[in-house]
Amino acid sequence: MLQDLENNFSELERKILLLQRNYKNLTERLSDLSIEHEELKTKYDEERRRNQVLAEEQKNIKLYSAISGNPEHNRLMKNHINRLVKEIDFCIAQLQNSGL
Repeated sequence: MLQDLENNFSELERKILLLQRNYKNLTERLSDLSIEHEELKTKYDEERRRNQVLAEEQKNIKLYSAISGNPEHNRLMKNHINRLVKEIDFCIAQLQNSGL
């Protein structure tokens, strides 16, 4: 009976040590993954900003191409001019409504 209790206690102690080791490994892994997550988040934000800059550059290139007479981008230029005219009309209406 005493031998059984000692065996049970030894088994329990072994399991506790195993759990402690696993816990330590998992906390280290969590720490590593947290660092990796932050690095990937930073990289994602940088790439997103870079993508926005490239999209703006592409838009400007198309606009320049339309201004320089490229027939493929005439519709783009017309749309851009129409958008600018609408913005100007909106600004004029705001000035008239404000009493200036």
